Amino acid sequence: MIGNLNSILLENAVDELAKLPGIGRKTALRLALHLLRKEETAVFDLGEALIRMRRDVRYCPRCHNITEEPLCPICSSSRRDPKIVCVVENVKDVITIESTHEHSGLYHVLGGLISPLDGVGPSDLEIESLINRVEEEKIQEIILALSPTMEGDTTNYYIYRRLEDKPVQVTVLARGLSIGNELEFTDELTLGRSIINRIPFLNKS
Repeated sequence: MIGNLNSILLENAVDELAKLPGIGRKTALRLALHLLRKEETAVFDLGEALIRMRRDVRYCPRCHNITEEPLCPICSSSRRDPKIVCVVENVKDVITIESTHEHSGLYHVLGGLISPLDGVGPSDLEIESLINRVEEEKIQEIILALSPTMEGDTTNYYIYRRLEDKPVQVTVLARGLSIGNELEFTDELTLGRSIINRIPFLNKS
């Protein structure tokens, strides 16, 4: 526990920093004291960058990736194949897959995974908008690139069942990925090979 900090402003700053994921109060205090030692301009630049990010960065209405434009750079690129859509859990997974340079299609960010224990159901995710895209954009292949966890497999199966009567091929990453690992922690070579060697959903075992 951190005792009396003798400063209401410092206490407020520590409280706000401690709300960030993975930041406890001791780390928050170290960060706050570090910022106090920095030049004012450096701290103001940090604050302005955070404010501008929150104000100007939004979610792409098509794929739910982050963007500063009406559509994200991937959706608006003429070099991408619009008939192949890779379904991922979050924006971090888009960045991870893009680093492999093995996916030339578009993306669809769900914003999470189905997890009844955490109170997350299909209606809490961007699944309905995915179904609408398949119908409206005449998508030919959906690549389910979710982490090979219980929640990822549950979400994969739910999406597959929603799409099984649609004229679209549903594939999953080859099981070069370790079971239980999150996608963002997989090395680029393994992930790239899993994308290239993807298999039909029903043959995933």
